[in-house]
Parts: sequence; structure tokens; C-alpha cells
Amino acid sequence: MEPEWLDETEQQAWRRLAGLFTVLPAALDAQLQRDVGLTHFEYGVLSALSEAPDRTLRMGCLAGMANGSLSRLSHVAGRLEKKGWLSRRPDPTNGRYTLATLSESGWEKVLEAAPGHVDAVRRAVFDALTKAQVSQLHEIGERVLRSVEAARDS
Repeated sequence: MEPEWLDETEQQAWRRLAGLFTVLPAALDAQLQRDVGLTHFEYGVLSALSEAPDRTLRMGCLAGMANGSLSRLSHVAGRLEKKGWLSRRPDPTNGRYTLATLSESGWEKVLEAAPGHVDAVRRAVFDALTKAQVSQLHEIGERVLRSVEAARDS
């Protein structure tokens, strides 16, 4: 069966989106590495924990919030644990799960990293868009994520 090929407009939009997948994460990663010695993924892990009740999440939930696999998260959590920024322990309500908790020094690292990261995100993304485009970006992101999740779950 022949695929439904992208038309010229779709090809151009796809190439821009694919380029964005490469350029933006690299720029955010470089800023965090330079300023506070964290990767973008590490910051995402610490940040997600900082916003959680009791600064604690199950590892599976944390992986989803940080947009990574459980395997990748386990590896990174080990590094962050060695630095004293988080701790892991069995979930007392269900020992099949592991909880990750942000430590006080991890909280301090988030507070150190957040201003520069927000500034980099604002400069790279939001300063380039109108308010209407920000709303459109939100809606587009929601629709694409729902489509990807539906395909994954089927």
C-alpha cells in the first residue's frame, strides 16, 4: 500500500519541526551545562520533583514527567543521588515501586538553575512569538501529544 506522502507545505512544516527537535534541546542543554553543570534531562527530573507533593514521586511517574524512559531515569537518578540531590527508596504502600525524593541540596540546585533556564526558554521560544502564537503552540502541542499517545497505546 502506497503511503500518503506529505505535500510541499507539510514537508516544510515537518522539516522545521524536526529541526526544532534538535536545535532547541541542544541550546537548553548547553545553557544548563554552562551555568549550573546540569543536563536538560537532569534539570527536568529535579524540577518535576520540586513541584511534587513532599517533593516525592514514583520513578515511573517521574520518568513520564521528565519525558524519558524508566531506564534512562534510573541511570540519571543514580548520578543525582551520588551528588546528594535526590534519594530513592521503596514505596511503603507498594514495594514494587520506587520513590524518588528531592533533597534539600537538590532543591537548592533547582533554585540556582531555574532563573537562567527560564531566561533561556523565554529568549529562545516566547520572545519570538505573539500571545496568539503561544496559544496556538499550546494547542498544537496538545493535539500532537494526544495523537502520539493514542498511537502508542493502540
